[in-house]
Amino acid sequence: MTNLHVITVLLPLIASIIAGLFGAKIGRERSHQITIAAVGLSCLISLYLLINSLGDDFQVQNYNLYSWAIVGNLHMDIGFLIDRLSLLMMVVVTFVSLMVHIYTIGYMHDDPGYQRFFSYISLFTFAMLMLIMSNNFLQLFFGWEAVGLVSYLLIGFWFKRESAVTANLKAFLVNRVGDFGFLLGIAGVVFFTNSLDYYDVFSKVDLIASNEIKITDTMSWNAMTMICILLFIGAMGKSAQAPLHVWLPDSMEGPTPISALIHAATMVTAGIFMVARMSPLFELSEVALAFVLIIGSVTAFFMGLLGIIQNDIKRVVAYSTLSQLGYMTVALGVSAYSAAIFHLMTHAFFKALLFLAAGSVIIAMHHEQDIRKMGGLKKYMPITYITSLIGTLALVGFPGSAGFFSKDALIETVKYSHWLGDGMIYWISYMSVLLGVFITSLYSFRMFFLVFHGEERMDEETKSHLHETPAVVTLPLILLAIPSVFIGWFTIKPLLFGEYFDGTIQVLPQHDVLAQLSEGFHGSWDFLLHSFSASLAFYMAFLGFSVAWLLYIKYPEIPNKIHTKMRAVVIVLEEKYFFDTLWMKAFPSMGKSIGRILWKQGDEKMIDGALVNGTAYGIRSIASVIRNIQTGYLYHYAFAMIVGLVIILSWFLWM
Repeated sequence: MTNLHVITVLLPLIASIIAGLFGAKIGRERSHQITIAAVGLSCLISLYLLINSLGDDFQVQNYNLYSWAIVGNLHMDIGFLIDRLSLLMMVVVTFVSLMVHIYTIGYMHDDPGYQRFFSYISLFTFAMLMLIMSNNFLQLFFGWEAVGLVSYLLIGFWFKRESAVTANLKAFLVNRVGDFGFLLGIAGVVFFTNSLDYYDVFSKVDLIASNEIKITDTMSWNAMTMICILLFIGAMGKSAQAPLHVWLPDSMEGPTPISALIHAATMVTAGIFMVARMSPLFELSEVALAFVLIIGSVTAFFMGLLGIIQNDIKRVVAYSTLSQLGYMTVALGVSAYSAAIFHLMTHAFFKALLFLAAGSVIIAMHHEQDIRKMGGLKKYMPITYITSLIGTLALVGFPGSAGFFSKDALIETVKYSHWLGDGMIYWISYMSVLLGVFITSLYSFRMFFLVFHGEERMDEETKSHLHETPAVVTLPLILLAIPSVFIGWFTIKPLLFGEYFDGTIQVLPQHDVLAQLSEGFHGSWDFLLHSFSASLAFYMAFLGFSVAWLLYIKYPEIPNKIHTKMRAVVIVLEEKYFFDTLWMKAFPSMGKSIGRILWKQGDEKMIDGALVNGTAYGIRSIASVIRNIQTGYLYHYAFAMIVGLVIILSWFLWM
């Protein structure tokens, strides 16, 4: 099995090197053939390993390949931890990556950077596999930074566009803020355990939890709380949680296949995966869990609101991603790690489907992305229409879809999470995820209706060329639509109420919300019927659909009136709560002001003026005084010697 693990990781790397360094020689077709074959084989191996892990005799494999460095007793190793969590993530990542690779053939067909693009996305797959298969914090950090670096290259792939260059720099810098906290968290782990190995660290959690970190003379924090919050700050950057979310919507400047790859199943879910992997740490700090819960609740609700006023088809889906990542984070905050991973998996399929469907529309519309200039595409693009409908229904949690099972179960876990208390935090989190269903349904069907239904708002030239996109584009849509419909039916029981994650995800008995839910679970069909009678989520989704239909199909003139009447609210939403102003204008301006003060007052006046020029001025002044003493008369010098001798003798006599 060890050889299979290594092959799974290295195949995308080798393919990336070949396409990147030798793409010009081997040509465009051979470049995509090699990278697709490599990722496809990695996907098949991952699926084979996952199926083998479902047996009762499955043994977790945790081993090191080699030691990179040894510093004292600290071993820095490269190795793999192959358990059911990493295997599930491997299948999701490689499958979505494979779909993106195939889709890219059609989407990037005429792009001059064709081979370079395939090299990047294959390299991204390698980096993500290294992250999820790692068995230690060092390799985790390597994969963490590698996906950040490659995402920088992919977001700015069209480097001649100023907006793309700005977007990739923004993503890179914002992620560095989160990664600084992440690195400090890892440093805290090493400080208290002198180890980077997961299992070794997990065996010493009680030692960490029993220590305090002194902040001031009168204040100290529990070491476990500090470490978990710092690690989660890293997740906030990578998984785009407020207020470190500002990079994700702007990353839409990259090609659409990247939007699907980065924002569906890979980079943005790295933070969710990391917290689930670190469940033995987070379980020992309810303060850290409460912090995670609050951040997730704010992100799920407020980022969803922003999707309502977006007109760029990709940005609507991007803000949907932000909101759904908030849902996953909320599940982490109530210790329902399995529910978070379950929603991560289903979300990967239907969100990749929605992004690629949006790309299909963009191709047909000759790269027009404004949904106000679309409409009535249903009759021109039947396959894109049906697959988009499936993705939309899964996103809003339509009963029977994959999104229904994962989202409804997630909301139920929040509902039963009374171990946090019945106070403000509980109600904020529960109402956020519940109202978020209405908001998700509203902006999702708004986009769907404006793109595929209603009057045709495109110009005549665009309309004359409208047709369904090629099979190389629609095939990945169909393949992603299948799990978006069916995968929830047969995975909800093992992932949430079975033993799939036993020994991988650790939850304290008093935090085990899923154990309470399992008492009322009697199969997928019963869970479906239960949603009609006892779950508010279905009715919130139906309400969102109804409002969208009324506003954008039945009475399309109403939205403009609402915008006029509620202009102040619309401005706040259009300015994205002014987070961009804060991060990209206020903070840099403040930094420049502080730098200018330090330059003028510190550098020019104190260093140059007082120390450098002041020293020279002082010496010159002293020298000018002493120079007057140099008269050239011998008796003046003799007199000075006598005075000096008298002073010296007097000092000796006095002593």
